[in-house]
Parts: sequence; structure tokens; C-alpha cells
Amino acid sequence: MFKKTLLILLASSSMLLAAININTASKEELTKIKGIGDKKAEAIIEYRNANGPFKSIDDIKNVKGIGDKNLELIRNEIIIEDTPQKP
Repeated sequence: MFKKTLLILLASSSMLLAAININTASKEELTKIKGIGDKKAEAIIEYRNANGPFKSIDDIKNVKGIGDKNLELIRNEIIIEDTPQKP
């Protein structure tokens, strides 16, 4: 029983530590980032749709409502990965 509980806890903690790809994340995924509510999640998606994928983590500061302080709070929770190219 202890081993099973430990495995569940380890699996859960690794999911909590998983960074969110801001180039592909849905609104629901983005709202899991601390300090990102519905409006900021929508702004991230709107910016991404209008300007293409983020090229660096710092580019998120170009989104209305996200500045240096916000970035420092979320820097370890977000990642930038290439988005799949359409054929």
C-alpha cells in the first residue's frame, strides 16, 4: 500500500512541475499558470494568433497585461517549443 501511494504522489508531483508550452497551450492550460486568469490567457492566445509563435520566453511581455514582474513569477512554469508546421 505504501509503495502504491508513493508512486501516485510522485506521478502527481511531476505533473505539477510540468511546464506549459505557451505556443500550443489552450486557455484552460494557460490558466493553470499562477497569475494567469481567463483574460490574460485569452490575451496570450490572441497575441499568438496575430503574431505567430513566441520565439523566446521574454516575448510574453509583449502581451497586454504581462510585464517584468509577471514574467519573473511565471518564468519557471512556461516553455517555448516549436509548433508543428502545417503540411
